[in-house]
Amino acid sequence: MEYRQISDDYSVSGQIQPDDIAAIKEAGFRSVICNRPDNEQPGQPSADSVKAAAEAAGLAFRYIPVISGQITMDNVADQAEALDALEGPVFAYCRSGARCTNLYGLVLQQRG
Repeated sequence: MEYRQISDDYSVSGQIQPDDIAAIKEAGFRSVICNRPDNEQPGQPSADSVKAAAEAAGLAFRYIPVISGQITMDNVADQAEALDALEGPVFAYCRSGARCTNLYGLVLQQRG
């Protein structure tokens, strides 16, 4: 599993599997955010299955589904709230990592 560090407290990746949670925890992450809607692609694991693995490992989890190419201001507000509430470092994922990266940039832009 590869991920990109965007800031000291925020990294992104493409789709993960529930079994990736152990490596995410071992890498030092404390929270996971899923920005990928369920059923976007056949065979992808549900957010609930990743959430169950994350919580079993002692990590916090948030599900903030964002439709590809259609980020809304509500998505940005939800992501900002999650980043404020969750213990970092935060690991966020979607299909490729692009939505997570774009959301983070919009959160920073909104904060000025």
